[in-house]
Amino acid sequence: MSFAVACVLLLPALVLLGFALVPTGLANARVEWLRRTITWISGLQFVSAFLLTSLFVTGASPVIAEQLLSADHLPFAVSVYFDGVSSLMLTLVSFVGWVICGYSARYLDGEATQGRYFRWTAFTIGAVSIMVISGNLLMFVAAWILTSLGLHQLLTHYGHRPAAQRSAWTKFAISRLGDVSLIAALVLIYRQFNTFDFAELFAAAESMESVTTSLGVAGFLLVVGAITKSAQFPFHTWLPLTMETPTPVSALMHAGIVNAGGYLMIRTSPLVALAPWALTFLAIVGGFTACFAAVVMLTQTSVKKSLAYSTIAQMGFMMLQCGLGAFSAAMLHIIAHSLYKAHAFLSSGTLFPGEQVPDPRLNAHRVDAHRVDAHRVDAQAFGRLITSWGIAGISTLGILSLSFAAFGVDPIVKPGGLLLGGVICLALTYWVAQVYQAGNAKLWVQAMIVAGALCTAYTCSFVAVDQVISASIPSSNTAQIPWAVSGIILVGFLAVFGLQATVTGKSQAKWISKWHVHASNGFYMESIVRRLLAPIRHLNANG
Repeated sequence: MSFAVACVLLLPALVLLGFALVPTGLANARVEWLRRTITWISGLQFVSAFLLTSLFVTGASPVIAEQLLSADHLPFAVSVYFDGVSSLMLTLVSFVGWVICGYSARYLDGEATQGRYFRWTAFTIGAVSIMVISGNLLMFVAAWILTSLGLHQLLTHYGHRPAAQRSAWTKFAISRLGDVSLIAALVLIYRQFNTFDFAELFAAAESMESVTTSLGVAGFLLVVGAITKSAQFPFHTWLPLTMETPTPVSALMHAGIVNAGGYLMIRTSPLVALAPWALTFLAIVGGFTACFAAVVMLTQTSVKKSLAYSTIAQMGFMMLQCGLGAFSAAMLHIIAHSLYKAHAFLSSGTLFPGEQVPDPRLNAHRVDAHRVDAHRVDAQAFGRLITSWGIAGISTLGILSLSFAAFGVDPIVKPGGLLLGGVICLALTYWVAQVYQAGNAKLWVQAMIVAGALCTAYTCSFVAVDQVISASIPSSNTAQIPWAVSGIILVGFLAVFGLQATVTGKSQAKWISKWHVHASNGFYMESIVRRLLAPIRHLNANG
């Protein structure tokens, strides 16, 4: 039975992967048949993944760890590992892939190179699917590299555009750095455990009494691989550059592939948890990336660039969750962000090409200019601001605490619970305070109801995801990061929310105008990285 289920899981992904073998000329000539077939297979994969996930969640199906093909005297095997983590992720990947294929048929209708696009889309979705259900680390890394190669082909779909080439090769160089890190980690892990099989690795990691130096280094290398894939600072610069790709490719990147780093951390969490200093490093990088990208996002006027920095910020927060050991929260974040970002990109076409999003600071400035003197502090307005934030903070803290208590979630016991709960409370407080300042009692009541519904929905979803994947991740005794680090990260988020309130709520100060220019250019990180990677691009051009 397990063998048959493993075949059902793997076969659609292998078929999608195999479409890369179709010659480009034939693919472009038979595009109607190709796109219908690929969309149909993607839909079939989603249905099978959803049904099998339903069986697993209800307890009707056990964890599946099945070898389909192995070679004597060689460590490589084609195997499937289907548990709570992979079941949720495969369903998500299959659904997003199916929707993108259907959307692409309309978006690219009439283009001469549709066939090429669809075969590489199928290849990329197939590679991601194989990575998700891989039963061993070697197969996982191979699928990881194939995913990157497939995305490179999609990023160069409009290869005649210099911007598309630049973003693709920047991503290519950064991905190779991540690949080297993963391969090095793979070697160290095999030397330690003499196996690549996930089931055997996780069992061995659970029974370890002491951690060797090589295993700690392997955990750090896994973290490096994750931050390169998920566009963490300073490896984020390629993502905002991918404006020349078709919109469905952007949706596939932001809703699927960029989450691979987070999935790597969750999948290998029993191993990475053995290197707490690596998790601390991940939390610091993730927290800084989230704050950095949030600030840059505030200054963007392009729809796609704003969404790109939004993705970077969200991936930073997800990596922060992983670094804190809150893997269930990170998994929920992946699911919610993927669905939201796929919808955001696929609906971004409702705006005219090149249309810019108006800067909210402009309207705020026009309104406030009539009542606030830009050269003096209005003590009365400042008092109202403090009052609104205080009332909103107490209200949202109470609502969030009630939601946690109702579902039996103890933020003190859960890894990173206090820090993550504080960030959620900050986000809700900012929004509720804005509503309170409007002075409309009815609107305030509605805001409190919505805040309560959001807290309830989040807590309920967290409990559900935690129930599904708890057996696949380390228990709550995962090593905690130092309190000093948690404090610095929380202060960073406070500063970001404070900056946002300052930018949108007051007339613009001179120092804000000065830093607005730097932030709108991403603090010039793209130029720095481009210069560092210039030798690689020149080597490729000469080759």
